[in-house]
Amino acid sequence: MKWLQRQRVRYVLKHHPIAFAIWESLAHRGQIFSGLSAVELAHLRELTTLFVHRKSMVGTHGLAVTSEMAVSVAAQACLPILKLGLDYYDGWVEVLIYPTAFRVTRDQRDETGLVSRQSRVLSGESWLRGPVILSWDEIASELSAPRAGHNVVIHEFAHKLDMLNGRANGMPPLHSDMQRTEWTAVFSQAFEHLKQRIVHHHNTVINPYAATDPGEFFAVASESFFTDPHNLHREYPLVYKQLTQFYRQQPLQRIATQG
Repeated sequence: MKWLQRQRVRYVLKHHPIAFAIWESLAHRGQIFSGLSAVELAHLRELTTLFVHRKSMVGTHGLAVTSEMAVSVAAQACLPILKLGLDYYDGWVEVLIYPTAFRVTRDQRDETGLVSRQSRVLSGESWLRGPVILSWDEIASELSAPRAGHNVVIHEFAHKLDMLNGRANGMPPLHSDMQRTEWTAVFSQAFEHLKQRIVHHHNTVINPYAATDPGEFFAVASESFFTDPHNLHREYPLVYKQLTQFYRQQPLQRIATQG
């Protein structure tokens, strides 16, 4: 079975390669990929190729998803699993891409149990055992003018990793050499610290949206880990350490090498 899987991978990589011009353009203009070694970039290209082949990227509201668009989404989605493998994205197949931010309306239950219908405008969303939904405007903006601590693709795919345990609660499936109690203590303390800073109207290093719930904290921390590791490490060094163990990557070292 494993032999057959390896043969399929080799076939896809050989017969469905990403065009050189598309990959070179993305690698050079995508700041999020700066600092990756030649070996890491080559592996990311392989993962991206397989992602594009296995997942269906569908434009909505008249948006035509070009090869360049598909590769840019796939490459950013594969960066968090660079050391983990594409199997972490098994169990679903579709990425829906809206031209711009999209509106969702859902029933929300407050702390007293009262249910009200609320409408929100989103740039991304992940569904359990369902698609990832993204706004192309947001993706294109973050590629052309990246903002430290912000990346909608990494945010939504971090939710997908989190959901591997059943729901997005800030506890993805940890590796055997990681301690669940340590992860829980570190993330709980950081989450409470962030909420207190917001209550007292203090500036926050990471996006205050992280204080919404533990699942959002993990997703936002993952954004910062890959796009603003220096500030994440400065404010929440233990969170950064846990994320290095989970993602098996060291973004700070890449920055040092790049410098």
